Formats: sequence, C-alpha cells, structure tokens
Amino acid sequence: MAEPTDLSIREAAVLLRDGRLSPVDYVTACLARIDRYDHALDAFIRVDREGALNAARDAEREIVAGRWRGPLHGVPVAIKDIVDVAGQATTAHSRVRIDHVATADAHVVAKLRAAGAIVIGKTALHEFATGGPSFDLPWPPARNPWLRTHHPGGSSSGSGVAVAAGFVPCAIGTDTGGSVRHPATVCGITGMKATYGVVGRSGAFPLAFSLDHVGPLTRDVADGALVLEAISGRDPADPASVDHAAPAFGAGLKDGVRGLRIGVLEEFGAGASAEIARAFRQACRVFEQLGAELVPIGLSPLDTYVGCGRLILQAESYAVHERWLRTRIGDYGQRGRTRLLPGAFISAADYLHAQQMRGALAREFAAALAGVDAALCVSSLELPCAIDDEAEVDRTYDRQARTPFNLTGTPALAIPMGFASSGLPMGLQVVGKAFDESMVYRVAHAYEAATDWHRRRPDLDAALAASPASA
Repeated sequence: MAEPTDLSIREAAVLLRDGRLSPVDYVTACLARIDRYDHALDAFIRVDREGALNAARDAEREIVAGRWRGPLHGVPVAIKDIVDVAGQATTAHSRVRIDHVATADAHVVAKLRAAGAIVIGKTALHEFATGGPSFDLPWPPARNPWLRTHHPGGSSSGSGVAVAAGFVPCAIGTDTGGSVRHPATVCGITGMKATYGVVGRSGAFPLAFSLDHVGPLTRDVADGALVLEAISGRDPADPASVDHAAPAFGAGLKDGVRGLRIGVLEEFGAGASAEIARAFRQACRVFEQLGAELVPIGLSPLDTYVGCGRLILQAESYAVHERWLRTRIGDYGQRGRTRLLPGAFISAADYLHAQQMRGALAREFAAALAGVDAALCVSSLELPCAIDDEAEVDRTYDRQARTPFNLTGTPALAIPMGFASSGLPMGLQVVGKAFDESMVYRVAHAYEAATDWHRRRPDLDAALAASPASA
C-alpha cells in the first residue's frame, strides 16, 4: 500500500471503509509529515494534534461498527484560519483577532464533520485574506513547496501549500478575487470556486460580502468534486446561500469532451508571459485532440473586469474593517493597511456605478457562454515572484484572470497546466455557466486524464535543505 499521505481521497476512502487503513494511522502519518517539513513551509498557524487524534479514534470506532458515513469519513482536512472551528482561535492571520476563539463551527466545517472528515489544523493566509505575504505579523507567511523563496499564491496560501506538500488531501479556502484558485495555480493542485451561493459562508470572516466564496483545494479534479458535494447546500445563516439541489458533481467526470463546444477566452490571456502563453496554447491543442471544438470568445478587456472587482472589494472590505482601522490600526500589518485603507475614499456613487457595471459584465459573460458548454483561460498572467519582493507581488496580483468570475458569480476551477523552466507550476482555468459545476469538472477531468501535471509532487527534502532552520 502507498504511504497514506500519497493517497487521493478516493483511494483512502476505499481503504478506510474496508478497514485496511485506520483513521488514526492516517492522521498520524499526516502529523508526522507536518512535523518533518512544515517548519520550512509554514503552511499551518496551528495544528490540533490532540483534537485530530481524538476525532480519528471516534471515526475508527464508527467504521468498525459498520457506520461508515461516506468517502470523507476518517479523512484529514485543513481549514483556512479565517473560517471558524469551534473551540479554536480564528485569527485571520492578524493581531486584530489574535484572541478570538470561535464558539461554533462554520457552516462548511460542520458539513465536513457531518461527512466524517477530521480537522487537523488551521492554515496561514494573507492578513484578513488581503494584502500579500507579510513578515510583520504574528506568524510567518506560507512558502511555495516547489521553490520556497517564491510566492505560494493567496490569500489561501497555507491551504494550497498544505495540499501540495501532502500534509492533507484537502483544505478549505476562501475566494474573493481568486484566493482559492491562485494557490492552486502556483502550487500545482486543483481549486474550485463554485457558483455564488452554492457553498455557505456563515462562520467565515468576510472580506467583501458580494464577492466572497468558500471552496476546496485538492490534488485532483475528482477529489475536488467529491468534497464540493459534501460542503454544498443551503446555509440558513448566509443570506446569499441558494437552495440549489446539489447534484453528484462528479457523476459525468468520465464522459470526456468529444463533441463539446469549448470557448477560449483569448482576451483574458492577452499579455501573458511567454511560458504561460505557450502552455495555454498547448492545453488548447490537448482539448482539440480529445475531440472538442474550440470557439474563440470575445469579452470586454480583462482590465475592465479586474478594475470593477477591485473597486467593489475595496469598498466592501473597508466597510468590514472601518471600526478597527479607526481604533486599532497599529494592530494591522503594513500590507493589510495598504490594501484596506483606499476603500475609505470610495464614494457611494462610485460603488453603485461599479455594481451596475458588474451587472453589465455578468450579462456579457452569460451571453458569451450561451453557445458553448464551458470555456478556458489562463489563471495567472505571470509566474510566481519572490515572496519578499513587495513591488512584484503587488504587480502580479493585478496580472491575473480570476477576478472576473467572482464578479459573474459563475464556477471557475484552476488545474495544473504544466511547469515553467524555473520548476514552478502554471495553471489553467475551466469556467462554466451558473450552477454547471458538473460540466466544469467534466471538462477539467478530460484534460487532467490526458496529462500528468497533477501527478507531480514537490521535493520537500529540497525545501527543507533550503530552509534557514535546517542550516
């Protein structure tokens, strides 16, 4: 049998169900891997060793007694530390909330626990899910496991690193302008932002309420579909939650793409770096070889979408933080302050105009996708930069094609698209119509099955050797 930390959720589920893998042994293997490597990567803010082992013992007793709950029963998961886990701190990686202890599980955590998943710890993020990698906060930023001197994506950075490093097979992140899909892209894994409202957000500290999503990061497409099935559904405490009957998102995974019409969002890749543009062209050729018809789709310039999203995010995030920015500004890190304060200068008229533009862009996107089954575009236009290069981090955050789908509220999935000459991953986005996550997963799975990018793993011993702590 493979090492437990090398297993997909689907592989582990069969072994757990049949008694060939103990949940205790599974959690213990994950903890050992975290102990060995995470001091070089800083994926976790805290690990709940005792709580995870206790939950694993409970899961083992249930499974032995014939009460197997399904494919997540006994599976370790990590939670971005902006999402509540009862009895644990939810710091949002900030001094502002360093003493805040959650009294109840967030909706998504409750759903995972009901499915039998085991919460192993809370992961690092950019402060309050904005800004960027910061070195003036109570905890260090997470580092890219492929090249630890470089950006791991954000803001769900620790969640992406934890999955890519094999610490857990699944982690939960939040996505307001691409914060699940960015770490997935640059860590070489899979990250889903489902249709707005499909995954409940209660118990996740907000950044921008009209853009916020919660989503899973996994090693591959099929695992992502499985987790989305577990966490989707009505959340009574989230006003944006929709009462949409959750289908089996993975039911059509193996149907392939032959005969499908797939749009190519060429405008969203304009100006991409040479290596990313080349990889995207090759990805499009793969779909053609698989029998899909590729259809160029024209949209408004990417900058229009990104600029609209930025204004809405700044206005809404300032409204969330105004009280603390007035009374506790010194408790924020420098990058967090820089990101949040501009919202103070956005007028109500500016905000309403941006929301009106958003509606027009969403209608444009829906019309463009009406004649296709799904669409493709790049995720990032630039390769990851050095983690401590603040100017380059800021520049690359605007050089991305993820924000448009927070504006439209439609599903967007980031999957591996190859590796640059530096050894860093590149990412492809598969996007779809509202509530058509199943088609998005189907298209992505066809590409994944025809390539091997998702099977590659970072060399953690190299990361460990490059860490100052190991010197």
